[in-house]
Amino acid sequence: MGEWAFLGSLLDAVQLQSPLVGRLWLVVMLIFRILVLATVGGAVFEDEQEEFVCNTLQPGCRQTCYDRAFPVSHYRFWLFHILLLSAPPVLFVIYSVHRAGKEAGGADAGPGPPPRRRCYLLSVALRLLAELAFLAGQALLYGFRVAPHFACAGPPCPHTVDCFVSRPTEKTVFVLFYFAVGLLSALLSVAELGHLLWKGRPRARRCRQGPERHGRPHRAREEARQLRPPPPVPPSRRPRPDPCGPPAYAHPAPAGDSEGGSGRSKASLATVRQDLAI
Repeated sequence: MGEWAFLGSLLDAVQLQSPLVGRLWLVVMLIFRILVLATVGGAVFEDEQEEFVCNTLQPGCRQTCYDRAFPVSHYRFWLFHILLLSAPPVLFVIYSVHRAGKEAGGADAGPGPPPRRRCYLLSVALRLLAELAFLAGQALLYGFRVAPHFACAGPPCPHTVDCFVSRPTEKTVFVLFYFAVGLLSALLSVAELGHLLWKGRPRARRCRQGPERHGRPHRAREEARQLRPPPPVPPSRRPRPDPCGPPAYAHPAPAGDSEGGSGRSKASLATVRQDLAI
């Protein structure tokens, strides 16, 4: 049980970053697989080879018939199944610890989706593929029923030999139970993968549309400014005379005035002389 406790502690670290569906998968994995196989499975299948009896005393015939009836032991097949299913979550835990150390050291995560989320998606996808592969392998190797009788023919048996399996009904119930747990685990993995993909879809869309959304008003404002007609030029007005400045007749006349302008300048000089006389 020490090995199962160590594996359970590693899988328990996955729930810290798993959604609700992932935690349900972890409960199914720990209770209905590891715990049931460690407590009940060993007792059911540990004596299957010793209790496999054939009606012959030919040396090697019983072992050959047992190998043909059960190419891989149920118990060892399920042990390998659990270890392979546990590999992606354990690798994700190792990567998360490594990533947390880098982030604590000040490493920049860079643009794009979070690496932890992508790694978790990959682990769920690998877990689902392993689950489906083992379900197909169990159906092909053992079917859904452990037959009580197995007819064996071929060397080293001298003739067709009848062999009998111990506790076939109990083993059939256990095979069906384990296959049903595998189907439930696969459905939970599909639901978790779909939940993660659907949850990450609006976030990625917001990340893509964020710069466009911020730059769109500026572009619209620039286009409207280009299409707007230029403001009319106000008519030129003469500046108002400065009350503190010299009188208007003291300013020199422009160079382009006509002969009437010279007459006006003479009148201005006469006015100045009168002012000085006063």
